[in-house]
Order: sequence, then C-alpha cells, then structure tokens
Amino acid sequence: MSAPSTVLVTGGAGFIGSHTCVELLDHGYELIVVDDYSNSSPQVFARVERIAGRFVGAVYELDIRDQQALSAVFDRHTVDAVIHFAALKSVSGSTRMPVEYYDTNVGGTTALLRTMHEHGVHRLVFSSSCSVYGEAGPGPLDESTPARPTSPYAASKWACEQLLADVCRWRPEYTVQCLRYFNPVGAHPSGLLGEDPRGTPENLMPYLAQVAVGRRERLHVYGGDYPTPDGTAIRDFIHVMDTVEAHRIALDHLADAPGMHVYNLGLGHGRSVLDVVAAFSRTCGSDIPYELAPRRPGDVAELVADASAVARAWGWRPIRDLDDMCRDAWRFQQLNPHGYAGSPRRPRAMER
Repeated sequence: MSAPSTVLVTGGAGFIGSHTCVELLDHGYELIVVDDYSNSSPQVFARVERIAGRFVGAVYELDIRDQQALSAVFDRHTVDAVIHFAALKSVSGSTRMPVEYYDTNVGGTTALLRTMHEHGVHRLVFSSSCSVYGEAGPGPLDESTPARPTSPYAASKWACEQLLADVCRWRPEYTVQCLRYFNPVGAHPSGLLGEDPRGTPENLMPYLAQVAVGRRERLHVYGGDYPTPDGTAIRDFIHVMDTVEAHRIALDHLADAPGMHVYNLGLGHGRSVLDVVAAFSRTCGSDIPYELAPRRPGDVAELVADASAVARAWGWRPIRDLDDMCRDAWRFQQLNPHGYAGSPRRPRAMER
C-alpha cells in the first residue's frame, strides 16, 4: 500500500489545519480542504499559498455534519486519505455547551466515517488531545495511561477515539493514526500564519500575544492554587510546526499496518503558565501584566507527555523549544496586530 497523494483536510482553515496545509503542499501532496469557518477565516488560504508557492486546490465551506454536502466533495475528487481536525476545542467552552460539543465532535466524526466508507476511503489521521487523560496526576503520561476526561470536550475526543477503535476492530481495511497532542503553540516562522481565534482567546499563547501587542489590557491566569511549584497549571507545550510535521509523517505511516495506532506528541517536560508568561515577556521585551483568576471548570493541574512511543515507531522528535514558540508567535502578532482581518483570499501574484 503506497503513501497517500491526495489528502482531504477537515478544519483546514484553522490554526493547526492551515499550518498542516503548508506542510503537505511543501511535500508534494494535493489538497482538498473543508471548513465551516466557525473559528477560522477563508483569508488564511492566500497566506498558505504565498508560503508554499502552490495553490491549495479545492476548498469547500461546509459543516462536516452535513453528510450530503460532504459526500458531494468525495464524489468530485479522488481522496486517498483524510486528516481530521474539524472540531470544537475549548475545555471551558464545552462545560457551557456540552450538547453542542458532542454534536459537533462526535457527530462530525460519525458523518465523516460514513462518507469515507461509502466512497472506499479507509485511511485517516485523527487529531485527538491530551485532555483525554484528565486528572492523571503529575509526571509524563504514556499512551497506556487510562483516560479520565474532566470536560465534555475531552470526553467527546475520547468518544471519537473509542468509535475509531471499534471501526478498526470490525473493519480491518481501516488504518487510523490517532495523535494526542499537548498544547500546540507558536506560528509559522514567516509570520504569515499563526493563531488568530475569534473573540476572546481561550488559549494562553494567543492571549499573551494580544496583551503584548496592546489589544488586551492584561492576561487572566486561571488558577493560582494548583499543587504545582508556582501554583499555576503545568502543560507540555509543542511548537505548531513540530505538530504538523508529525501529522505529515503520520500519513506516510498509514501504509505500515491496518488498525488503530495512538501516539502522544509533546516535548516530554512541562512548563507552568507563569513560566510561559516569563518567556514571552523576554521575547517581546516587556513584562506582560497579568492577574490571577479562579480555576476554569474542566481544567487540571498538570498534563505532560511521554512521547517516547512515536520516537521509537517513526524516529521522530520535536526539535523546537519554548523560546522558538514565543518568538514565532510574537512575530506573527507583530506583523498581524489585528489577525487576518482584511487579508485577501488569495495573494494577487497567484490568482488563477
């Protein structure tokens, strides 16, 4: 079985999805992208094409729960494999909207799998999350750590993993690479692509960047009483460029063996929220103002990856550190103080 050449990317306009599009174009893949732009912008594709020097290809605005619209995409194109990012992703948001999170994340995955099966597509890279581990305690967590989801978001990701495991168990033609990643941050080193969430950022790094550039007054640090050295939560941050490289390599390994394969992606050591605040302050050259706030529902004290399994299986390790993450995120924010607002859909020099 050969490695796939035409890849459907769901959620391809989002933070990780857009960087993945660049990575795949840089390595010769043909792309089909679907996204509903609920937390992204179609303007991102002009930047993807500018970086890669190639057209993205076919882009469709649709909700993957709309199986009729999704099936029409598969009817128009020959798809070799799918990378599935499309999902709602806020831990705290999921505690306010649990039904919507299950509907989008589990319902979207179910609709995607039905459509793939109807069109004879059986190879998938699934974007999962370290949040499935929940309150697993301190220290690096490997893939055998029992899942203990503490939020509807985490539980929806775990439900998707169980669904995919059952599909692989009962339909042996399927191969799924399931990547549980730990807090991807940073931006493309060009400064053209980065994290540009709609509304108030739910994640630490884009919030820090918006404070540093003057869009927000101060950072709210949720929880200063965790059982950690400085009282703030500890996470394993990984550069988005390392994350998307792993997704591209996962496509190559879909040809290895059928079944469900689960891997953590992380650096293997944690940084507290205040560690990241200090690092970003050094990068931007001024102290980031912050204030402590109560813990958010669904958050846990520590999540750190044991990523040795993927290193053994693929010979792959992340190579970028926290300073790289802060530098690239800050470059993107400086060059794009208001995000993607006002960007053209495609760069003028590359219009068809």
